[in-house]
Amino acid sequence: MTPETTKAAYVRRGEKDMSGCAIVGVMSEAGRRFPGDIAIRAIGAMHERSNGLGGGFAAYGIYPDRSDQYAFHIMFDHPGAEEATRAYVERHCVIVQDEAIPTRALEVIGPRPILQRYFIDLRPKARERYYGLTEEDIVVRIVMHINCEIEGAFVLSSGKNMGVFKGVGYPEDIGRFFRLDEYEAYSWLAHGRFPTNTTGWWGGAHPFGLLDWAVVHNGEVSSYGINRRYLENYGYHCALHTDTEVIAYLFDLLMRQQSLPLEIAAMAMAAPFWSRIERMGEEARELARTVRIVCGGALLNGPFSIVVGHRGGMIGLNDRTKLRPMVVARHDDLFFIASEEAAVRTVCPTPDHVWHAEGGVPIVGALKEQAVA
Repeated sequence: MTPETTKAAYVRRGEKDMSGCAIVGVMSEAGRRFPGDIAIRAIGAMHERSNGLGGGFAAYGIYPDRSDQYAFHIMFDHPGAEEATRAYVERHCVIVQDEAIPTRALEVIGPRPILQRYFIDLRPKARERYYGLTEEDIVVRIVMHINCEIEGAFVLSSGKNMGVFKGVGYPEDIGRFFRLDEYEAYSWLAHGRFPTNTTGWWGGAHPFGLLDWAVVHNGEVSSYGINRRYLENYGYHCALHTDTEVIAYLFDLLMRQQSLPLEIAAMAMAAPFWSRIERMGEEARELARTVRIVCGGALLNGPFSIVVGHRGGMIGLNDRTKLRPMVVARHDDLFFIASEEAAVRTVCPTPDHVWHAEGGVPIVGALKEQAVA
């Protein structure tokens, strides 16, 4: 390979590089908490897959002393947005604790927004006002209102005992900026961004979160417009100007709201081609047809590999023709998903088992029962 065919050469010529972005997921299925340095080193091994315009992490199990409260990580463009958001949140919730997200000064991290976190409980009056909704449905409404109606305010994550940390920069620098080496979690997601269709900004970095869901993505969702309109029918509104946002909302819609099994949700988002469906056995064919017809707006077109975090584990999913790489590995209680095997071996030199994911088939890591309180 000559120097002129390297990624750096493509960037110098101003051309798109559609294979960029790096994803990593590492979790202990035993619920053992470990420092964020592992995720930082794993994503750092794929430095060349990103270009410094976005990096981020999601961590589960980081707030054990406040595990019953929703942890809102929020970015504000200006103090007025913070004031308006706090006033709105307090109408529906009790803010038990309000604090700046700890960071350390790094020269490589440029201008940054205001980064705040609230630990909240819903007020009883909010439950009465929305008596037909679950507590989680009410939280989703609060998040959507902040993102869409309060200028300059964006909720980065809103789950319990978890949080999303992201911004403009290389992921290893973002990890150091947020002092993630000082946190411990049983599951970590990480992303290095190489934007192709949208600008790099703090809210557009990955992961994208809603409630306990967090998503990192390598690829392009060419069906974004259809997916966005489909989600709007169910009260989800995209405000972060990046196609990956729809994936987080689709998982919440299909698996939490509609209680679909993972295999069916995956079939909806990475559906087999009609030509393949017609070759299936009768029972499988009818199921696949039904899913494609009923959940047609959830189909993700375009190349993608994603890692999805949630309270109970981690999910990996490729597009149906596997146009983006995904490597899976296990070692003792550790479960890994990554864009490259090098990311795994950087933190686990001798994994017990390494394999490649199949297109459209979910890969699942799950916490053992009662592994985490």
